[in-house]
Order: sequence, then structure tokens, then C-alpha cells
Amino acid sequence: MNAITSLYGRIVEILKGSVFESLALLGIRIALAGVFWRSYKTKVAEGTWFTPNDSLPTLFQYEYTGLPIPTEIAMPMTIYAEFFLPMLLFAGLFTRFGAAALAVMALVIQFFVYPTSGHFWGWAFGIIAMAAILISRGGGMFSLDRLGDRFYGGNAA
Repeated sequence: MNAITSLYGRIVEILKGSVFESLALLGIRIALAGVFWRSYKTKVAEGTWFTPNDSLPTLFQYEYTGLPIPTEIAMPMTIYAEFFLPMLLFAGLFTRFGAAALAVMALVIQFFVYPTSGHFWGWAFGIIAMAAILISRGGGMFSLDRLGDRFYGGNAA
């Protein structure tokens, strides 16, 4: 039994180190960014970066009617946010800001777009939990935030 607990103790020591934590944070950054990047790809015309596809205005007019801002503002805001924020997370640049902004987007989607869907404990809660980890821990050692810390002497990562 002592051999098992000793082995377990060594494994735990390895896994709680900064390298494993940074790999886990990288995985969370990629997973969270991927959710919103895939959503972005469904909103733009193929072969373009920011041109809405033909169905997006209709979607915002008839399905996303609960948004507290006009469609003319919400549509480009969504496209830009779903483009730039995942890029920030993927690179680990301003990780805490990007994660917080995506958590706010998840809350907006939950409460204004699909308030009666009941999927808060699934999709939205998962997004907010991943974002909370990144907000509290930063991007880890495999992020541009960490590189910036070296130049500016901060502890943002």
C-alpha cells in the first residue's frame, strides 16, 4: 500500500507543477477559443473575414430579438468579437481580458438570445467555468502574456 501512495504522491507532484498547469491552461485557451471561432465561421461569408453571410441579418432580426442593442450594432460587434477574442486566447495575449469578454458574451447569449432554452448548465456554464479558470490563472507559461511579463516585470500570466 505504501508503494501505491508513494507513486500517487510522485504523480501528483509532477502534475501540480507549472509545466503541466501551463499545458492545461493552453488546452483551455484553445477549447474556449474554438467554441467562439466556430461560431464566427458560421456568421461570415465564405472567403471573407468580416462580411456577414446572407442569412445573418435575418437571424439577428428574427431569432436574436432579445438583444438590448440594435441589430446594426450587434451584428458587427459579434463578428469582430468572435474573430479577435479567440485569437487573443489562442496566442495567450491579454488572456484574462479575452476570457472575461467571452464569459460576458456567454451570459448575453444565455440571458438575451436564448433565455428559455434551459441550457445554462450545459453550454453557458462550461464556457463561464473555462473563462473563470483563465481569468484567475492567466495564460500560463506558453502564452504571449508570459513573454510580456519578462519585458515588463509584471505577473499577468
